[in-house]
Formats: sequence, C-alpha cells, structure tokens
Amino acid sequence: MTVQPRRVLLVSATIGEGHNATGRAVAEAVGRVWPGCEVGWLDALRSMGRWVPAAFNWIYVTNVESTPWLYDFFYASLWRYRWFANASRRFVGAWSGRRLRRAIAEAGPDLIVSTYPLGTAGLDWLRRRGELGVPVAAVVSDFSPHPFWVYPEADLHYVMSEASLREMRRAEPDAVGAVCVPPVVSAFRPRDRRAARRGFGLPDSGFAVLISCGSLGFGSVERAVDAALRAEGVARVVVVCGRNDALRKRLDARAEDRLVALGWVEDMPGLVACADVVVTNAGGATALEALACGRAVVMFEPIAGHGRANAELMAEAGLAELCPGAAELTATLRRWIAEPDELAQREQRALEHSSAGDFTDQVAALAQLPRHFGRRPLRPQDAFFVHATTRVVAQQTGAVLRLDGPPRSTAEWHEEVSGRIERRAGRLPMLTRRLVLRRARRPQWIHDAAIDPGAHLHCREVRGAQAAERAREEFFGSAVATDRPPWELMLLHETGSGEVSLLAKLHHALGDGVAVTGTLLRLLTDGPHPTSAPGSGPRWHPVEIARGLRSLAGAGLAPGNAWAGRSTANRSFGGLELPAAEVRGCARELGVSSTALLLGMVAEALHRALPAPAAGQRFRVMVPRTARSGAGAETPGNHTASVSLDLPVGPMPVARRLSAVSAELGEPDRAGQAAASSAVLAALGALPAPLHAWVVRRIYQRRFFGAVVSVLPGRRRPARIGQARISGVLPVLSLADGVGIAVGAISWGDHVGFGVTTDTGLAPDAAVLTGHLRDAFADLRGGDRR
Repeated sequence: MTVQPRRVLLVSATIGEGHNATGRAVAEAVGRVWPGCEVGWLDALRSMGRWVPAAFNWIYVTNVESTPWLYDFFYASLWRYRWFANASRRFVGAWSGRRLRRAIAEAGPDLIVSTYPLGTAGLDWLRRRGELGVPVAAVVSDFSPHPFWVYPEADLHYVMSEASLREMRRAEPDAVGAVCVPPVVSAFRPRDRRAARRGFGLPDSGFAVLISCGSLGFGSVERAVDAALRAEGVARVVVVCGRNDALRKRLDARAEDRLVALGWVEDMPGLVACADVVVTNAGGATALEALACGRAVVMFEPIAGHGRANAELMAEAGLAELCPGAAELTATLRRWIAEPDELAQREQRALEHSSAGDFTDQVAALAQLPRHFGRRPLRPQDAFFVHATTRVVAQQTGAVLRLDGPPRSTAEWHEEVSGRIERRAGRLPMLTRRLVLRRARRPQWIHDAAIDPGAHLHCREVRGAQAAERAREEFFGSAVATDRPPWELMLLHETGSGEVSLLAKLHHALGDGVAVTGTLLRLLTDGPHPTSAPGSGPRWHPVEIARGLRSLAGAGLAPGNAWAGRSTANRSFGGLELPAAEVRGCARELGVSSTALLLGMVAEALHRALPAPAAGQRFRVMVPRTARSGAGAETPGNHTASVSLDLPVGPMPVARRLSAVSAELGEPDRAGQAAASSAVLAALGALPAPLHAWVVRRIYQRRFFGAVVSVLPGRRRPARIGQARISGVLPVLSLADGVGIAVGAISWGDHVGFGVTTDTGLAPDAAVLTGHLRDAFADLRGGDRR
C-alpha cells in the first residue's frame, strides 16, 4: 500500500488494560499521521466467543495469584518444546482466525495492527490460508516476546528493545521485527514533578514511590508497600489499586500517613509524573508509561511466566532494577535516596530510550510494509515436483520471450531488465520463495526478499542461429539453483540478426505455466495487470472423484513406444510460431476446438516421427489442465488437474486423426479424471515425506505416459517491456523420469507458439518434431488432409 489508508483496524483484547492502552497509542498516532482515517477496534477474545473474555480473565488471574507454578510450567514449555508451542499456536490461531474472518471482512481495513497475541495468532492463520492481503503488524508491548506473541506471517513486529528483538528471533526465527519507542499515548511525557504533585494534592518535596501493578492490581502489592515504607527517606507511597476494590479497602484500613491508596485513576500520566520511582511487577504497559515519562522503574517480585521474563530482560537492557524480594526493594530505595546521581542516571537512560524515535513516524511506516511470508511446508501439489526431481531430470518450467523494439545494446537491455528485477521482484510472492530441503522431512518454503539481480539475470551475446540454439540448450539444460529463490533469466542477444529474447526458467514447485506467465508479466511489463483474490481450485464431488479413479485404474499402463527407457542428461529444445488467426480459422473450418487442433497436430507429428507406427497404435500423453478457479494468474503454486489421453498415431488421414483426438479430448472430463488426479495429489500430502517421495517417483514416469503435452491459456493484448514488445512466447516444459518428450503450446498476440523439449537419448531431436508440426499445419491449411 503506497497511499494513505482509509481504515485501520486495531485487534486488541480486554484482559487487564495493557493491550488496550497500546491500541490507544496506535490510534492516536494514526489520527496524527492520517487525518480522517477511520480507526476500528476488534476485541479478539470477544470474537472468539461470548464466554471467552470472562473465562480467560479468570484463568489469567487464578494462574498468577493461586497457581503461579502452573503458569510458569506452561510458559517454560512454550520455550522448551517447539512442537508444543507450534501446536498451541495453530490451535488458538485456527480458533481465533475463524472468528475474526467475518469481522475483518465487514471492516474492510487497509491496515491491521494487533496488540494482543491471540489476535495475532488468528491473523497469522488467515494469512496462511491466503485470506488476508492487507499489511499486518503487531505491537508487542511485553518487553520479552514469547512464542505466543510472534508469528511468521505478520509483516512486522514492533518490539521494545534490541534485547527484545533477539528474544523475538529466538521465539520465531522467521518473524520480522524492529525496535520502536514505548507505544504509549502522548500524554505520557516528561513533566515537572512539583507541578504534577500539586495537581494530585501531594507535597511538592519528598521522595515518592508509585506502586502500580496493572488495572487488576494483583501480585505482591502489599509486600511492595511494606518494603517501601521500611526505606528511610520515603515520604509517600502511592498505590494504584485499579479495579481491585478489596486491595484498596485493606490499604485504607492501615491508616498510614505516608500511604495513599487510589482506585481507578483517569490521569495516569499525571500520577506517573509525580513519582520518583515506579514499582510494578509485569513489565507491560505500566513500565512503558514510566519510561516514557522519564521515571526510574523497579520490577518487584515479578508475576509468573511473562512477568518474570519481562523483568529480567528490562534489567538486562538497563531500563529497570529487578528486586526479587522485599529486602532488595528496600535496599534499592535506600540507595537511590542516598545517591540521587544514580537515580538521575536511571531517569536519563529512560528518557534516551523513549526519545530514540517518534512513534507517529513508526506507525506511519506500517502503511508501506512489504509482504512477509513465513516458513511453511509446500502444498502437496508443489512438493510433487520436488520429489519428482532426479539427478538427470530437473523439474523446471520456463519460457522464451521474443522481444521486438528499437535497436539497443546488450548493456542497455541488461540495465532495463535488471532495474525491473530490483524494483519489483521483492514484491512478487512467487519470486521470493526459497526451497528448504531436509532429509526425510517435508520440503519448505522460506521467504527471501533479498533479491540480487546479478544472481538471477545473465546476459549473453552470440552470433548466428546455431550459437543462439546452443545457448538456449545450455540454459534450459542446467538445473536452476536452489540455494536462493529458484528462478533465473537470461538475455540472449544474437548480434548478427539483432534478435533479442529473454529466457526464463523456474523450479516447477513454484508454480504451473499460468503462474509463471502471470508472474513474468508482473515482473517485466508495465501493466495494467488485473488482480484476482487468491483462492483454491474447484471443489470436486466425491462421486466424480470415484468415477475418475475408476477411469485411471482402468486405463492401466501406457502402451509401449519406441522412445521409452532410462533418462539421459542430453536435451534439445525447439520452437515454432504459427499465425494465431490461421490456427483459429483452421479449427473452425474442421469443426474442432483450437485445443483439439493443437493436440491433433502433436499426434500427427508423433506419427511422422515414430519408426513404422502400426495401424491402431496409440501414444499416451499426460495433459495438465488449469484448475485455478478462484486462484488468480499471479497466485504461486501448481493449480492443475492432469488427464491422460491416448493419441492415435497409426496411419490415418489427418482430418480423421483430428476428429479422433477431439472425441478423445472430452472423455477424461466425462470420466472425472481431472477430479481424481487433483484428489490423489492432495491426498499424497498426508503421507510421510519419504513415502510421499517414493510414490511420486513411481507414478510420474514412463510406465504411465510417454509425453507431457500442455496447451496453456495465453494473451492476445500486447505486452511491453519499456519500448520493446513481447511479440511471441514459447513455453518450455519439463520432462519426467524415462519420458523423452514434452510439448507446450500457447497463444500469444498474433502467434501460437510451440515449445518442444526432448531427451535425445530417448527421442528424436526437438528440431525433428517442430519440423513435423510445421508440416502438419501446412497440410491442414493447404487442404491436404489425407
């Protein structure tokens, strides 16, 4: 988002007042930086269920006051057992996310800021499901971010110090964070202590201790009072009891002249300004407010779990004194009364920390957050192509983009394309994914937006068509690197003819041909680029899936062919462009679809290339079909459903072959093969990774098909890279183990482009098949259809 947001949604919760206090600070900053912006509030606990706020508040208070050992055990387990933390976060995230979904949709925010960990968990869950596209930030008001606070799908976590940032990365290595100043409303600021005291009717002079343990007023408040009163030189001990009326009554009953017990206080900024020292026990909002006012902070007998962790980290950062017992608190107060210079140093340190930045500027930066993706397992449909990769068969898909435009040098072309990569690649999800491959574990994606154009873009000048062909074979014949986001481009400049093409290859796990085309357009061209909401593929009916499974099982193994065998490392690549208008006209004249015509041409080319094909001979091909439904063209991943076709390759007239292919083309749909193949791919993901890999390698090979043939949706409107026009596209498909041929076709502008890949150790050179494709179309167009 590069414009002022119209609506900001704050996700908080009323469990004490700390999370809401942080939310108010964000809301105040939003009002300053974006006048007129609408700020909405969403209580995450209330969204999770009507009974949840009261239940969670009761659990929290009970754990802190009655069973601190249980809270400590839970908190320690989050850190000690990664599986426990992840399971807990997933459970709460699914619960919270499902309930937040509707409220967020109704609010229609341009930016979401969470100040409550369970709310962030729900936002993370929605992000993982592709249901939340606006920037998401979390403001972690605890000094020590625990594993429930930080999530890999949040675009940014604001934490309270550099030490907090280290803890955040320990809690969630994939989380993104930055240090912000205390997120408090602007009323919490340094003030004159005497003037503030007069506003509360307190004496101007004398050492004053403020004890504030949150809105619930729980913990060792009375022991803190006793310890403070034992320190000689303490003139006043002011206690904020908040909503704890029982505590206030007990303190009032003591009738101690130096003790002032208050209930709910509206002017907390003024009261904090009265104090010389602020004593608290959790390290949350109260401690941050004290720091913003430039007051020394003491953490006394911190509450269990996060309170103790906050206190220790604040002490490590030099922003609080940790007093684990009453004797330590009394001694600290005596020392500071006797040595005012040490107290002044504490106050100066608090002021320096609080004035290191401007919270308004830090909130303004949230509108420009780049999208962050956390580590996650690959979808089964994408992991399929990781497992299908062998030592000699790389699973990668690509394209050759032919460029027409004013003559330019190779250096000028490089500058043009490199600049676009530098500016845009980091914002394209498909190009910022890096594979994490672990032995016997599921492959994962990790977000890596640090794109180095030099590592992904290569330039090559050649002279002559043969040299250009060799350059293409070298580029597509080598596997794309996986130690960075697995994609590469090469600018190929044939200096003799002046022809320029851009070669692209991407690991097939990143996406199918539609995703590759859509992402390349967003990376290279100036648009406009239509957007669509991310989503999943079509929902198949169980009856249709069952019917498809029967059809696939009944098809059995592929018919034998002369080009089956063990894969080799030898590759050839060929391309052919045909006039799109003539292709469509020919299909209309023959009464078949354009897809049927193109597949029929492939069948004819196979017939002409096969050695002595027999009458009635069939050649099984695997045909991927897009099944994107709600998933837009720019959505990463493989959203395809494969069907198998037995193409007639025996001797017969071309017209009859086309009719047979056209009839065969509808059969897999009627039999439900697309639904069955999608269901099988998804179900394989439930298997353990080693078993998943074993099954994939045994079904994606020559025993079940002899070639991969794909007809991709294209684009008729011209696309430009600066002043150059992308005048043609040739798809480059990957092979499978033991399969020697892959053919892709795409309609682009005025042409239909064929891309042919062959393993020359198994099948003829790609030039042979492209020649047969050209001759077959010439025969069809010329009327020679015998």
